[in-house]
Amino acid sequence: MITVVIATQLHEDRLGYLTAMHASLTRQSVPWEAVVAIDGADSARLPAPLAGDPRVRALALPRPVGAARARKFALAQVRTEYVNWADDDDEFSDDAMAARLDILEATGLGWCAGWSEDLHPDGSSTLWRCPTPPGRHEAGDVWTYWRSPADTIPIGPTTILARTELVRAAPMGGLVQGEDYMAAVGVTNLAPGILLPQPVYRYRKHPGQLTAQRGYDQLEAAAREHAWHYGRSLRSVVCREMPAHG
Repeated sequence: MITVVIATQLHEDRLGYLTAMHASLTRQSVPWEAVVAIDGADSARLPAPLAGDPRVRALALPRPVGAARARKFALAQVRTEYVNWADDDDEFSDDAMAARLDILEATGLGWCAGWSEDLHPDGSSTLWRCPTPPGRHEAGDVWTYWRSPADTIPIGPTTILARTELVRAAPMGGLVQGEDYMAAVGVTNLAPGILLPQPVYRYRKHPGQLTAQRGYDQLEAAAREHAWHYGRSLRSVVCREMPAHG
């Protein structure tokens, strides 16, 4: 019922993390698939636990295109009703899928998200509560908790489990970074959903993570500004059109 889309370049220092991500999926109590977009790397480097799991499908891209584009190519391969983005160096909590799927199945809403945890190198974790409060949110509400581009993003993009048709209607932009911000405000602008007051995703902190790379900060402000304005404009259009179609 759920597909997890993971983009990876199969860097040596991330193969163990990718294996841990897969292990967290095997602990889920609901049916799932994964589409792993191999971004211009040798697919033979895919760790054995993933390569040998029939629930995992590898999409080998002939050249590197970046995470945003790799994820969009993988999205075309999704064949389940629900989809969730994930990074190759993170992992899900054991009840992440069941908790959110139960809500979506019971309510018919477009998306369900939760809190995340920062996973530190020593194995400890720190809970991150997003600015959006728990509970039901109508289409467009989540963006209002992102006060300015420089402020904390309103919701964790990788905590969102959403209907596949909704995600396809609000795909990630073509940015080299910050594309997940656009996905988050796109999905939550187009449909109502629920934020659960529980962690569903574990964001790994390590020297090789994208946000720690040299030059990342040079474009972060511009990426946030673009995603923020996209969210504001999309919300304006959706809210304007709602009365005509409601």
